[in-house]
Amino acid sequence: MSNNTNGKATTDVSRRGVLKGTAAVAGLAAGSAIGGFPTIWAQEDITVRTVGMSVSNMPQLEDMANEALPFKVVQTAAQIPDIIGRGLNQPKGADLFEPPFMTMKVMWPSGNFQAWDTTKLPEWDAVVDLYKESGKIWPDAWYGDGQNPSSVGYTSGPDAKDFVKPGSTKWITNHPVLHNADTLGIRPDVIGRPIDSWKEIINSEFSGRAGLVAFPQIGLMDAAMAFQANGEIEYGDKGNMTREEIDFSIDRLIQLKNDGHWRSLWSTFNDSVQLMVSGEVVIQSMWSPAVTAVREQGVPCIYQDLVEGYRSWSLGHCLPKHVEGKKLGAVYDYVTWYHSGTAGAFFARQGYYVVTWQNTKKYLPGPEWDFWFEGKPATVDIYSPFGKLMEKVGAVRDGGSYKNRMGRIAVWNSVMDENEYLTDRWNEFMAA
Repeated sequence: MSNNTNGKATTDVSRRGVLKGTAAVAGLAAGSAIGGFPTIWAQEDITVRTVGMSVSNMPQLEDMANEALPFKVVQTAAQIPDIIGRGLNQPKGADLFEPPFMTMKVMWPSGNFQAWDTTKLPEWDAVVDLYKESGKIWPDAWYGDGQNPSSVGYTSGPDAKDFVKPGSTKWITNHPVLHNADTLGIRPDVIGRPIDSWKEIINSEFSGRAGLVAFPQIGLMDAAMAFQANGEIEYGDKGNMTREEIDFSIDRLIQLKNDGHWRSLWSTFNDSVQLMVSGEVVIQSMWSPAVTAVREQGVPCIYQDLVEGYRSWSLGHCLPKHVEGKKLGAVYDYVTWYHSGTAGAFFARQGYYVVTWQNTKKYLPGPEWDFWFEGKPATVDIYSPFGKLMEKVGAVRDGGSYKNRMGRIAVWNSVMDENEYLTDRWNEFMAA
């Protein structure tokens, strides 16, 4: 993630605002007015301040919100450890925090946040079932290992600090916003053969040309997908490993590193792009917009659909306890706008999914909907929300349809019970 000097995200959007500096975790249609908001607004000086990741806090989205809503919205982009740190130590410094669901085991028990009342969220019925009782977008979807968002999504009351059975109350911990599915990026022109399994990232054929994301909560899961696919180990839960499973995984990573297998353990969005563009790396863990950025430079790159499924993530809004009165009404109106469809169309054009995806459909032209959500060949050129050509007529989105991608989640980004031990051992791997 790259941020400019005033704290707002630039248009060089990574997907997550990388997990840089993992110590904090280890310690653990634009412009159209939207009607129907519950609050009746007078000419009052109200500002809603948000702190979140670069994907959800950027100037263009801030402008959209300010044009649609009768109060001021100020967004600040930060990286995950900073979001956690501010939420835990300076909760009055913002009116909304926008962390990944994987951080909720750290954020929610602090007691710094109040629960959302779903009966006061007009679009809650439109939110996909992933965040409700079943924890699945569709009945036949995979639940996935690790921290499924529904497992940390509900609490017993407005001021509670616990997690309860999904769907058992009207109180939610984190107002869901975005999700997506991650996989391996490959250079098909160099590899020259089909790639269909996570195990290929540890294939000796690619020794010295393979890359891995340098953050333990993500990189270890990508490696685990490979080790299990290769028949080396069967994890009980890839997203919540035992110490023994962590030891096996880290020892194998160190072995591979000592053998010269890893060309790079990357930590920034731009690094992952340049490694692929240069050809130094031909297969690696990647994020969807990074694959697009490689393609924009005229270099073939595929975000490969793999038989074992995807590693997934989700973002949401956490509501600090200090927010009350008319400010609280404004915050509820802001998140309602987020779910109403215009923001969804903006995010869809970056390859992300807003959790009220059927509302997105109302604001996304049919050919674009067919490309992004149905997995159909593009009948028009596909542009990003910033006006940059992303795909030409005839292109098909990597991984196909929304249902194929989000219905096949093998593991969720998670903070494991043994996260501190994992981080210590990961540091051994990085230093090897």
